[in-house]
Amino acid sequence: MKTLYILRHAKSSWEFDELSDHDRPLNKRGRTDAPLMGRELASRGEAPALIISSPAVRALTTANLVGKELGYDPDHILIDDRIYGADKKTLLEVVRESPAEIDSVMLVGHNEALTEFANMLSPEVIGSIPTAGLVALSFNCESWYEIDRDNASYKFFDFPKNYR
Repeated sequence: MKTLYILRHAKSSWEFDELSDHDRPLNKRGRTDAPLMGRELASRGEAPALIISSPAVRALTTANLVGKELGYDPDHILIDDRIYGADKKTLLEVVRESPAEIDSVMLVGHNEALTEFANMLSPEVIGSIPTAGLVALSFNCESWYEIDRDNASYKFFDFPKNYR
C-alpha cells in the first residue's frame, strides 16, 4: 500500500517586484497556513516518509514548515527541479521514481498541474487545490511505478479555509 500527499504551496507574496516567480516567498498568511496543514496532517496520525518539493522558494518553504510540524528532518526534503513548471505527466514521473521501500510520499508543488495530477489519479473529483491545500490518496500496490487511478482510493482533501 502506498500513500501520496499532494500539497500545493502556501500563499505567496507579490510584494517584491524585483523577485522572479521562482524566488517569491510566502506571505504572512502562507507562513501561518503551512504549519496549520502540517498540524492537521499530524492530528490525523499521518506523515510522509519522503517529501519531494519544487525548488521554488514558496514551495520549499511550505515543505519545510509542514515538515517541521510532522517532525520531518528538513535536510531530507528532496528537491526536484522538474516540479517547477511541470505538467501532470512529469509529476507522475517524479512520484513513480520514489523508492519502493518508501510507503508514503508528499509532493509539494504548484497549480494547475497539481490539480490536474490529483484528478488524473483520484477516483473522486478534486476541485482546484487552493494554496496550502492537501489531497491524500492511497494505492493498493507495492511499487510507486504501479500507482494509477485503477488502484487508487481517495482519503481526503483538506485546506486552510476549513479552519477559519
